[in-house]
Amino acid sequence: MRVREAVAAAAPSPPNLTPDKAGGFRALFEPRGVAVAGASSHPGKFGFVALHNILRHDYPGPVFPVSLSGEDVLGLKPLRSADEIPPGAADLVVVCTPPAANAELLRACAARGVKAAFVATAGYAEAGPEGEKAEAELVALARELGMLLAGPNGQGLISTPASLCAQIVAPYPPPGRIAIVSQSGNFVSAFMNFAIQTGIGVSRAVSAGNASATDVPDYLAYYADDPATAVSLAYVEGLPDGRSFFERIAPLAARKPIVVLKGGASPGGARAAASHTGALASDDRLFDGACRQAGVTRAATVEEAFEAAATFATQPLPKGPRVIVYTSAGGWGVVTADAISRTSLELLPLPEDLRKELDARLPPRWSRNNPVDLAGGETRDTIPECMELIARHDQVDAMIYLGMGIQSNEARLMRTGRFWPEYGLERIVGYHERQDARFAEAAAAVSEATGKPVLTATELAVTHPDNPGPATVRSKLRLCYASANRAVTSLEHLWRYARWRRRRGL
Repeated sequence: MRVREAVAAAAPSPPNLTPDKAGGFRALFEPRGVAVAGASSHPGKFGFVALHNILRHDYPGPVFPVSLSGEDVLGLKPLRSADEIPPGAADLVVVCTPPAANAELLRACAARGVKAAFVATAGYAEAGPEGEKAEAELVALARELGMLLAGPNGQGLISTPASLCAQIVAPYPPPGRIAIVSQSGNFVSAFMNFAIQTGIGVSRAVSAGNASATDVPDYLAYYADDPATAVSLAYVEGLPDGRSFFERIAPLAARKPIVVLKGGASPGGARAAASHTGALASDDRLFDGACRQAGVTRAATVEEAFEAAATFATQPLPKGPRVIVYTSAGGWGVVTADAISRTSLELLPLPEDLRKELDARLPPRWSRNNPVDLAGGETRDTIPECMELIARHDQVDAMIYLGMGIQSNEARLMRTGRFWPEYGLERIVGYHERQDARFAEAAAAVSEATGKPVLTATELAVTHPDNPGPATVRSKLRLCYASANRAVTSLEHLWRYARWRRRRGL
C-alpha cells in the first residue's frame, strides 16, 4: 500500500498512548524531580550544561546530580551513584554518560522509581554498526524496565508549564502554546529563538535525536491531548516507515493542527539526513501528497514553519477564503493582492454596502475597492472604525492589515534628534505612538470579537521591534509578520486546514 492510500485508510479516531507510555510522557515533561547523570564541574561538559540549565530556569522540583567524581557542581553535592537517588523522588534522568555506562545506569534509575530517560549521549546508530547494536540493546532494556526512552543523540527538552529546561544548549523560550518535536536539535533551538523574537511562546519542545524508542508520532500523540498545547510543530529528516508515520499522525491532525518541516527533500539533503540521524529519507513527492491528504501543514522553510505554527496558535480559523487587504500604504496593498492571487485564498471584490459605509468615513481619494487603501486620509478614529466595519461584514472571512507603525517610525526620528522635545515634537510623538499602539490593539480586539483572523504585517517587526505598533501586537500575544507575503502564506495555511476539516465534517 502506498503512503497516500495508507493515510486514507487510517482510523478516524486518534491512536491513544498506552498507559505506560502516557505515564512516561508525564514523567518526561512534568517530572516530580530530575536526576542528571554524568554531572560535571567542567563548564564545557554536557553534564554541567544540562544541570546548569535546569537550575538556571528555576525548576521547582528536587534536582539530583550524579557523578562518580564526587566534586561539587554549581553548589550541589552530587550522588556517587544512581542507587543513591531517594526512592520516588525523581521521575526523569538526563543521561550525559558514555554509552558503555548507560545500561547499568538505567537499571539503577528504574529501581529508584525513575520513569523516563532523556539520553543526550551520542555514539549510537548514527555512528555505525556497533552503535546500532548498542542502541538496539538500550531500547530493549528500556522496554524491559518500563521506562520511556527519549533520544539518544539528542539535545534535550523543555517544558515551560513545569519551568523545566533540561537541555545541553540554549535557549529557553517564553511560555506559549506551540509544542515542538524535531529529529535535529538545532531546529528545536531555531524554533525557540523565533519564539523569543516574536513573543509567540512554546509549551513543550524536545529533540528526538535518533528516536530509537520514542519517535515523532509518539510525541505528536502526546501533544494532541496536552491541554497546554494548541499546535504541534515537527521537523523530520527521514522516515524509515513512511506508511506507518502517516497512519499514526493522520488522525491526530483532526485534533490539533500539525505543521511539518522536512529535510532531505533533495538527493543531497537525503544523504545529509542519513549521516545526521541514521534514518533514511522517504520519497519527497509521496510525502507532500500524504501531508495534503492527512491535513498536515507542510512548510517550505524554517521561518514559514514557525510562522504557520504561531498563526495556528494565535488566530481563529477562517470560515472561508475571502480576504480584505486593509492598508494605509498603497504599494503594499498591490503586492499583497498579487500574493493572494497565487494562493487558494480570494481577494474579495468589495461589497457595495461595505463600500458605501467606508465612503462615509474616508476621503474621496481612497481606493474604493479591495485592497482598501486609505490613501493617507485617515483621522484619529478612521483605522479602528473601518477595520471593525470590514471585519464584521458577513462576506469577509479574514483581513490583512498593513501600514501600522509608519507614524511611530517618524516619531522615533523626532524623539532621537537634536530638536527633541521642543517645537511641539513631544506632543506629536506621543500622539503617533499612542495611535499605532491603539491600531494594534484594535486588530486583536476585532479578531477576538468576530472570530475571524486579522493578520498584521510590517517590516518594522524586524527592523524596529520596539516600535509601538509591532510591540503592541506582541503584547497581545499575536504574531506581527515581517512582510505581507509571509502573512498571506500563513493565512493560506489556516484556510487549507480549515477547508480540510470542513470537508471531513469536523
